[in-house]
Amino acid sequence: MSFSSDVKNEICQIGDEQPPCCNLAELAALIQICGSIHIRGNQGVTLRINTENPGVARRIFLILKKLYKIQAEIVVRRKRRLRKNNSYYLVLSNNRQAMRVLLDTGIIKKQDDGELWINRTINQNIVRKRCCKRAYIRGAFLGGGSLSDPEKIYHLEIVTHSETYANSLANLINEFGLSARTIGRKNYFVVYLKDGGHIVNFLSIIGAHAALLELENIRIYKDMRNNINRIVNCETANLGKTINAAVRQIENIQYIRDHYGLSKLTPSLREIAELRTKNPDASLKELGQMLDPPIGKSGVNHRLRKLDQMAENLRKNRGKSS
Repeated sequence: MSFSSDVKNEICQIGDEQPPCCNLAELAALIQICGSIHIRGNQGVTLRINTENPGVARRIFLILKKLYKIQAEIVVRRKRRLRKNNSYYLVLSNNRQAMRVLLDTGIIKKQDDGELWINRTINQNIVRKRCCKRAYIRGAFLGGGSLSDPEKIYHLEIVTHSETYANSLANLINEFGLSARTIGRKNYFVVYLKDGGHIVNFLSIIGAHAALLELENIRIYKDMRNNINRIVNCETANLGKTINAAVRQIENIQYIRDHYGLSKLTPSLREIAELRTKNPDASLKELGQMLDPPIGKSGVNHRLRKLDQMAENLRKNRGKSS
């Protein structure tokens, strides 16, 4: 089972404690995203709500029963192509019942002259309360949301059919301090979040607290792993630089020995040259502690740089003479 399914199954358990206003807001979002209106001539309209998640279908059924004391017809269609999941259709074929639901949710609005029109944005009357805003966002996720495996990537999205509606949904989500954005994808419009922290907050908004904790655990583990990798990479890089510098220093000291003589060096340079040759793996700090009296890293580095410069000058002079 995917992480998205786990989240949806969890929030589908939110039940009797939710007030009617929140049930209506959640139902409105579900209809906006996965509902369809079918006009049957003189017989009026039929409302169909489609989902592939049985838990979501059951939740829609229960909300309709609580709010309107009506039982939607449930039709199950099996998808054999590519072994896709079943589709669950909740159908309100009674024109009076369907129109009541559509008018209450603000999906259909009636003008003063009695003319009806379809609303492509969120009905602000049903999201005036903060609890209703949360319920609406929860319904939107149940209807068209998905969440990628957080082990791989942080990505949450809600697929909609209208650019106008996608923008209004993103604005509603952003009222909670998030940074939802919209993008067109083929014939759809997607509201998405990519920041791990914002996705955690989104899960809190819709009431998916168990999924929130799991995601937080994954984030902590990934952050620790990334920090360890950065530290290891940094230490490996520093070790490589130290080894390369030591090899260069020893080569220069050997060149000075063969073409100039270590005995001609000043006591301080001869002492550090001999120590470096005998201790190729030692750090600058360790070399400094071996001297008598000990000196710091900067002092050791200063002497070794003098030896490097001397070797370079010897090579240049030999090149000129030859």
